[in-house]
Amino acid sequence: MRSKLVKWTCGVGLASLFLCALPLLPLTMTDSSVIHAADKEELLDINTATADQLKTLPGIGEAYAEKIVKGRPYARKDELVQKKILPRATYEQIKYKLVAKQK
Repeated sequence: MRSKLVKWTCGVGLASLFLCALPLLPLTMTDSSVIHAADKEELLDINTATADQLKTLPGIGEAYAEKIVKGRPYARKDELVQKKILPRATYEQIKYKLVAKQK
């Protein structure tokens, strides 16, 4: 009788633990995978993007878009600041949306 009680208590305890932890796992996995997928989709290559594509970025208008196109090629995206194409504040707003791919 006592072993049945111990087995039942252990079973209920494990089931409760599992049920409490289960809702947390899918949310964590889904949120991070969605964030990473969104980041990869939104990256704009500064070596190949058109002026119109560049103008979709916050803080980038006609003048900055043309300067970016004329300053190509870029080995790294931070060259936009080093070559004085963009002010640091503007670059800081958009740096996570940019990539400088090499051919």
